[in-house]
Amino acid sequence: MSSVQRPTVIIRHCPDYDPERIRTIIREGLETLDLRPSGRTLVKPNLVIADKVLFPHAFTRSEFMDGVLAAIRDRDDGGMDTLSVGERCGITVPTRMVFKEAGYGPILKKHRAKRVLFDEETQVEIPLNHPDRLRDYIFTPEPIARADFFVNCPKFKAHPWTTVTFSMKNYIGIQDDRHRLIDHDHRLNDKIADLQEIIQPQFIAIDGIIGGQDRMLTPAPFDMKLVIMGNNQPAFDAVCCHIIGVNPSAVEHVRLSSERGYGPIDLSEITVTGDVTLKEAQERCDGFRTGLIRVEDYFKGSKIRAYAGPPPEPERTNYCWGGCPGAMEEAIEIIRQYDTKADEKMKPFTVVFGAYKGPIEAEKDEKVIFIGDCAEWKGQIAGEDVSIENRYQDRKTLDPHKAHTTGIYSKMARVFGHLFRRRKKQVVRAKGCPVSVAEQALYIINVGKTKNPYLDPSSAFRFNMAFIAWKVVTFFQRLFGKKYQMRALPESERGRAPHGLPIAAVQDEPSPVSKSA
Repeated sequence: MSSVQRPTVIIRHCPDYDPERIRTIIREGLETLDLRPSGRTLVKPNLVIADKVLFPHAFTRSEFMDGVLAAIRDRDDGGMDTLSVGERCGITVPTRMVFKEAGYGPILKKHRAKRVLFDEETQVEIPLNHPDRLRDYIFTPEPIARADFFVNCPKFKAHPWTTVTFSMKNYIGIQDDRHRLIDHDHRLNDKIADLQEIIQPQFIAIDGIIGGQDRMLTPAPFDMKLVIMGNNQPAFDAVCCHIIGVNPSAVEHVRLSSERGYGPIDLSEITVTGDVTLKEAQERCDGFRTGLIRVEDYFKGSKIRAYAGPPPEPERTNYCWGGCPGAMEEAIEIIRQYDTKADEKMKPFTVVFGAYKGPIEAEKDEKVIFIGDCAEWKGQIAGEDVSIENRYQDRKTLDPHKAHTTGIYSKMARVFGHLFRRRKKQVVRAKGCPVSVAEQALYIINVGKTKNPYLDPSSAFRFNMAFIAWKVVTFFQRLFGKKYQMRALPESERGRAPHGLPIAAVQDEPSPVSKSA
């Protein structure tokens, strides 16, 4: 544990992706915070998606990771047992593929660091204790549950669901797909706050050399020339918010995490230091665009007409910022990366989210897709009576122990089969809560008649090789007794001492029963 008790954020100038320069900056940051790696040291980057050509600004760059791992080795005084880099990417892509696409292989070998694929690890139940938690336990990969020294290395980006994705939002990657999609809806910010209870990093270093604005998976580049480090997540994210002119109290997961006692977001309680002042960083990042935009506005002027009503529990929000609408925005951007003429050749169609009450102006030959279980509407479309019933299931009925997901080819079969059966019908209902980015992309390519990114010749071979390897590895793991998920580790204190509570105050409590049970 660092002897620097006060939450501290260090802002450093870094003009380019020079690994040696990054190494020096990170080492000096660790020295300033009086931190040394120890025991099982685990580094968590942001590899939600990675491709140096198609998605160059979406992930923590390999040069940045090169410098981070070198600095960690520099600060090791013999107390570190293992050094690992772990992640679970998104949109149904095997994590082993994004490690390769991001160029991490040679870097890990160079620094004798182990690659940890969270989708090929046992998922461990972690008990939660905060009174405002969404459920009583949550799952995380075993290497997270066993980590002694945790380093969070996010990418500085905007986000269409949560405004920004800095240190705390990077925690979505400490769950496998079937668990991360639970509560990934209008309560996403609450879920992110719950994830903080699993583990807190001793050290944070964000890749802000070239930041990503507008979106999460296909961000537009913003030349920031910054490496930002810290020892407290709410404080860290608050300073990052101030750098781009966002009030951290307006970012719900940042505010919630601070209110739960993980750290301050008031600048008067945070030490901000480095060779770049906060004011200089703000001037440098003036004009940075965040990604929060309603789906109706996002598709205005395009061939996709969108309507959105409120999700369930309308007293909390009038829009599902954490679920299906944002996934639709990300889905079309992925398709645009693979098909530069997608907007030009796309057939017009309409998408509807939530409990929408107004008219739907769709032509008779235009498909109308109601997205998600909470979609609800009554009225006429092209002169025909249509009634869409709300199928939303209360989250109390969802048990993480029984969570499941399907691979991309199963999703393809399900979506294409569904659309084939409804080929003579104008209205289609896409089930799910949320309907994932991958599934919404599949609806778009089929209805809009655009290219399928998963079958694109430029990446299909690499994807299929990674997919097959992933399935073969996990098959033999199950065959030889390695479980997909397990109860809490008896020796683990993960989730047992949150928000300042002493271990003794909770260690004698009975094993919690899920709120969803």
